[in-house]
Amino acid sequence: MKYVLVTGGVVSGLGKGVTASSIGLLLKSCGFRVTSIKIDPYLNTDAGTMSPFEHGEVFVLDDGGEVDLDLGNYERFLDITLTRDNNITTGKIYQSVINKERRGDYLGKTVQVVPHITDAIQEWIERAAKIPVDGKEGPADICVIELGGTIGDIESMPFIEAFGQFSYRVDPGNFCLVHVSLVPVLNVVGEQKTKPTQHSVRGLRGLGLTPNILACRSTMALDDNVKLKLSQFCHVPAENIVTLYDVPNIWHIPLLLRDQKAHEAILKELNLIGIARKPDLTGWTARTKVYDMLHDPSFTLQVKIAMVGKYIGLKDSYLSVLKALLHASVGCRKKLIVEWVEASHLEDITAKEDPDTYKAAWNRLKDADGILVPGGFGDRGVQGKILAAKYAREGKVPFLGICLGMQIAVIEYARSVLGLHDANTEEFDPQTSNPCVIFMPEGSKTHMGGTMRLGSRRTYFKVPDCKSAKLYGDAAFVDERHRHRYEVNPDMISKLEAAGLSFVGRDETGRRMEIVELPSHPYFIAVQFHPEFKSRPGKPSALFSGLIAASCGQLDLFLNKSDHVSNGVANGVNTGKATPKIWQNGNCFKSANGSLNGVYSNGNGVHH
Repeated sequence: MKYVLVTGGVVSGLGKGVTASSIGLLLKSCGFRVTSIKIDPYLNTDAGTMSPFEHGEVFVLDDGGEVDLDLGNYERFLDITLTRDNNITTGKIYQSVINKERRGDYLGKTVQVVPHITDAIQEWIERAAKIPVDGKEGPADICVIELGGTIGDIESMPFIEAFGQFSYRVDPGNFCLVHVSLVPVLNVVGEQKTKPTQHSVRGLRGLGLTPNILACRSTMALDDNVKLKLSQFCHVPAENIVTLYDVPNIWHIPLLLRDQKAHEAILKELNLIGIARKPDLTGWTARTKVYDMLHDPSFTLQVKIAMVGKYIGLKDSYLSVLKALLHASVGCRKKLIVEWVEASHLEDITAKEDPDTYKAAWNRLKDADGILVPGGFGDRGVQGKILAAKYAREGKVPFLGICLGMQIAVIEYARSVLGLHDANTEEFDPQTSNPCVIFMPEGSKTHMGGTMRLGSRRTYFKVPDCKSAKLYGDAAFVDERHRHRYEVNPDMISKLEAAGLSFVGRDETGRRMEIVELPSHPYFIAVQFHPEFKSRPGKPSALFSGLIAASCGQLDLFLNKSDHVSNGVANGVNTGKATPKIWQNGNCFKSANGSLNGVYSNGNGVHH
């Protein structure tokens, strides 16, 4: 096994995750099997109990792991399926060591950071690196590891020490360190300053690690004299110094690395230069050009989606949802414009307290071609989400509800159509006489972490000719990822269906509702699962594709194409259908290489 460690210096937020993902993609394009590990030095066991405002979205894996959003980057870039063990936290490491101590595994020894914690880190890395993540048997060839935080952070010290030992444990020819650092340009003098990176590398070397490659973030490409200066003071060959300068979207980063021959530098350090093939990024380059074309100012075909959420102050809270929208919008050859609508701003109380904000929020909602209500927790903004669902239902506006978005859609229907004005969820009103949404029997009300219904679960279609089943390629069932502790009350299903709602997707028991549709509506679909987590570049989520197609007025044409679904990896199905179609100007044509149906973006170029 070969290991590539990606660290960061000077400041946080430089893009280590994107860099690690891009390195993995580049190495994969050279013919190697690649896996990834993300290390988060915080004491939390996992990301499940962390606020989206602090940490961005919680990404959910097939095995139910609640992990850092960077693992979503890895899965989308590399088209792999990671496990909870691919996300290491300080909390997990200390918990495993303390459990061993309680069992008596250390035979009376004094348990210390060195060697017990550092050994546990190294053992975890070696174990996780061997887990197959690409659907093939046996371990990958290369493991790309991202160490979160910044060199010098006190919480990272045990991991730095562990990697110092690890680099010798696996031999130098099996270990390559890529250090991402900042080379700022001071506006006063317009000069690229190397001192921050020099100090960062000096600190790294003082901790026992020497970088093999420098990836320098800057607003522009590094000047040759700047590279020579960094090489001299950081003891890194000039050809091993690459620039990650600002680009229109992050699809360009793997291409930047390739053009600067970063793969050759990495492969040379890993003694793989003789067996690697020339990197093939043909499909990736094509997707990058498509994305750039769609966001060219001269391109006028657009689709506007209103995102009605409660965490819109930090867009990373809905990162995977945004990416899934981008994948689908590129498939329909439309420029995506996301209208961010704070759910609470749609409520009557805002109309009284701040009429201008209330009016602006409703104007954004009504100006959209489609409406998406994503998941969330807590009662703030719920009434606004209910009003958004009502507007979409009554106004025949394409609507997609996810998780809580499904639950509020059911509540709204019960209130407006069934006349159950006190209909609610037990989550927000435990005493309601008409509980449309109830606490799941297997859930825990005393422990928060890891107690929800998590991970990949199977949904069976009970209505074969429904829109959802057609979008999934007429599949009998789909496997999608879940994260919830409340569910639609099965005792109310008969009343709701008699009034016109159709629960077209259910679990294996038939009592847990997974997909609801309004057959009389052009596109009104809500799901209990999170389809955004399995959307991939080139393999957009079926339901997001449906939302975009419906918002463009192309849903019927889209559904009538028998092979509009790609290989099904993103959608949890395997249809075995032909190369996917993509849309342009309302017409459908075949992709030249089957790889243009979507693009991953960091949000750059998306109009908010």
